[in-house]
Amino acid sequence: MGKSTLFKALTKNPVDINNYPFCTIEPNVGIVEIFDERLEKLSAMSQSQKTISAVIEFVDIAGLVKGAAEGEGLGNKFLANIREVDAIIQVVRTFENSDIAHIHNEINPASDIEIINTELILADLETANKRIAKLQKESRGNDKDATIKLATAEKIKENLEKGKLANEIKLEMENKIITELTHELSLLTMKPFLYVYNISGDEKNINRASAITNYINLDIKLEEELSEMSREEIAELELTPRINKLAKECYKLLGLITFFTTGEDESRAWTIKKEFTAPEAGAVIHTDFQEKFIRADVISWDKLLKIGSWSKAKETGEIKTVGKDYTVQDGNVMEFRI
Repeated sequence: MGKSTLFKALTKNPVDINNYPFCTIEPNVGIVEIFDERLEKLSAMSQSQKTISAVIEFVDIAGLVKGAAEGEGLGNKFLANIREVDAIIQVVRTFENSDIAHIHNEINPASDIEIINTELILADLETANKRIAKLQKESRGNDKDATIKLATAEKIKENLEKGKLANEIKLEMENKIITELTHELSLLTMKPFLYVYNISGDEKNINRASAITNYINLDIKLEEELSEMSREEIAELELTPRINKLAKECYKLLGLITFFTTGEDESRAWTIKKEFTAPEAGAVIHTDFQEKFIRADVISWDKLLKIGSWSKAKETGEIKTVGKDYTVQDGNVMEFRI
């Protein structure tokens, strides 16, 4: 509870945050700039005319209730919308307030999480059962790929029936056939999860499920109020918004990192997957940067700031020239040669 308020605080979009169940029917979509102090400093150093932040897309989807897998609430609509996202953020209320309704009339975060995860598991079981039925027919025709896929799908089903999320099941993801099956299934619980505990004030004794490790605590109402203030007003109140931590946690969850380009025209943050090579990183700027890649010049953002300019860093030999096999690191500042 509080997901639409959180969405409003993140995106500054005027969405419906009224206090009643299912006030969100159609998904709200917002593009959020990721504030990065490193980028701001690089832009100041280069005296850039433009500063372009990395972005992340958030989708505010209708809430989920018990029985959603059988169509309760906005069940099927919700499940169709959530299938399109890369990661799932569950916003879970932890505070008592008689003026703010709770759909189950009880504040129990662990129970709320269990209800949501059970509904997602039930939806995944239905998907797995349909796929298993098809694979059983295909494997009878001595289709080796289908036989491998069938064994994996049955393993997934067995674990889902035990209440496990698909992302907790150990699969041989380096096997192309198994990877192909997971893409075909597009299971809801195969996506990474992040839990946002919607707190009121400083709450330390939250009834949190012990197995949960990916979580942050946010006073969402406070974050919404701060999002409507100027930087000066926030500084005067001696408060520090924590909303940007959520975006950073999402980056971590999705295995994303940031590299930078900087110059007089613009300083820009670019989002890539961890383990991307220099040509793969170049491709996010332009496909030519991968196809016609010769080399890249690289320096860490903090080292560049310390030296004071790209030209000085080059003169002192601090800029490293790398080839196609170089793995880009978070915070690299790069120039590509094609």
